Amino acid sequence: MGASASSSLSLDMTPEVRDSLLSELLAKCEEVLSENPDNRCCKHAIQYLNSDEGKNMSNEDAMTFYKCIRTGVDNPDSGLGCYAMTPTDYSKFGGFFDKVIRDYHGDESGSKKHETDWDTDDADYDVKKLGQDELSMRVRVGRNLLGFNLPGKMSKEERIKFELRMLPAFEQLVEKYGGKVHSLTPDFGDSGANPNLISDEEYKSLVDAHVMFKDMDADPYLKSAGISSDWPYGRGCWQSEDKMRIIWFGEEDQLRIMCMKKGSNLLEVFSNLNEMLSTVESIEGIEFAKDEQYGYVTSCPSNLGTGMRASVHVKIPNLTADGTDAKAKEVCKPLGLSVRGTGGEHTPIGADGTVDISPSARLFIKEKEIIGKLYEGIEKLMAIENA
Repeated sequence: MGASASSSLSLDMTPEVRDSLLSELLAKCEEVLSENPDNRCCKHAIQYLNSDEGKNMSNEDAMTFYKCIRTGVDNPDSGLGCYAMTPTDYSKFGGFFDKVIRDYHGDESGSKKHETDWDTDDADYDVKKLGQDELSMRVRVGRNLLGFNLPGKMSKEERIKFELRMLPAFEQLVEKYGGKVHSLTPDFGDSGANPNLISDEEYKSLVDAHVMFKDMDADPYLKSAGISSDWPYGRGCWQSEDKMRIIWFGEEDQLRIMCMKKGSNLLEVFSNLNEMLSTVESIEGIEFAKDEQYGYVTSCPSNLGTGMRASVHVKIPNLTADGTDAKAKEVCKPLGLSVRGTGGEHTPIGADGTVDISPSARLFIKEKEIIGKLYEGIEKLMAIENA
């Protein structure tokens, strides 16, 4: 069921037409799964479309469900392959999403519930105790607001409305931390000109400095999910005066809120982020979307829960002696750590053996536990590196 067939899905289709199109979608999922057994989207979509819940979807829900799974169908090599279109999709299509989520996040019990907890008490996570000098540290979270569709379902008008909603928050952040908003939105439609619009040259320099995200429209996975639609409307970032705090808006999630710092105490950057989140959510009209089972709502099920990625750059020249991160990944996986290049996913390691490491877990883990696991991971990784 490609884009042409999906266009036949409509609010006024007859039950016979809907059933025929869903049967076509089911057959396509079976075809994809037969050649790509790791495609979780198609694996669980097959079960869902054969269930009473899947068979009894309304026309509107059938249209939304197809949008949720389209990227996994269009891109058969997907490991996950689905995105929520609204904050309520995780419960509305619970028979599908719950299985995908627990499969991906490794909950064999099928009953775990996410808990949020930032309280680290009197923990001491200073890496100087591990013989480390100052490290480049970064913590980021994904957040979405109540009252808006998630990025995959947002229209151009809604993307502009979201950016306008965030402007008072950015004003307060500028008052507190300085800096400025860099927006790619050409205009605000009926609301007039965009005072924060930057040039193509400014955008390129921000991308090169890893301050701003790349053109999402070039990503086939995000494109199929509708997340990159209407580029560049509703896209941009705010960066603080000291360059240590950044908020992306209009990426895979409506907001990617991040703090970075060069230092030895992991709790500094963690506490800075928590403070910034409190500042944003204290503003009238801004409330982050949450799910009772899965915590903070994100577009991709992989980021649900904390929505957090906490990472550090560490030098491991022995484990990267062959010029790749293959050995490091082999060592880090049992420690629950992900390894990336210094520029992010799919980028090379540093010439001196520097890699980016972070705990893999996002869901069914507390925020304070992520920082604890990062410290523990550094300790164990360096013991192997220096053995």
